[in-house]
Amino acid sequence: MRIVIQRAAGAQVSVEGQVTGSFTGPGLVILVGVTHDDTPTVAAKLADKAYDMRLFDASHAETAHTDLPEGSGKELSAADLGLPVLVISQFTLYANTRKGRRPTWDSAAPGEFASPLVDAFAQQLVERGVDVQRGVFGADMHVSSTNDGPFTIIVDSADSTS
Repeated sequence: MRIVIQRAAGAQVSVEGQVTGSFTGPGLVILVGVTHDDTPTVAAKLADKAYDMRLFDASHAETAHTDLPEGSGKELSAADLGLPVLVISQFTLYANTRKGRRPTWDSAAPGEFASPLVDAFAQQLVERGVDVQRGVFGADMHVSSTNDGPFTIIVDSADSTS
């Protein structure tokens, strides 16, 4: 599994002109790509890693109208601040561009395998009490976000040990 985490000041996803998920104020936009050997355990582990990653500071607590957690340092996670997350499925994260000008998608898992794992990723966050907004798997989505920083991190489950 490969995810792209973007610290955002707000985000929205729509399908055919209808908003399917959005948040205002600070939060995370997480693009989720699934490959053939991913599992629900991998999805849950990466969801936790993303939400617990220290990507925010005290100024984000003020913007989110959240009190700083007791004993918190300068670096805070979305979990520390109780921030929302917008989860978007993104098979193109597994594009192979080594040859020619046309990407191939051989490393991306097919929809019937990938969709439940994107759901498992989002469900792990929901079980933690996170306000999770969603795109629609396999749909032609229009995603808009205000990247805060800009701040974007790529995490690959093959590179992640904890």
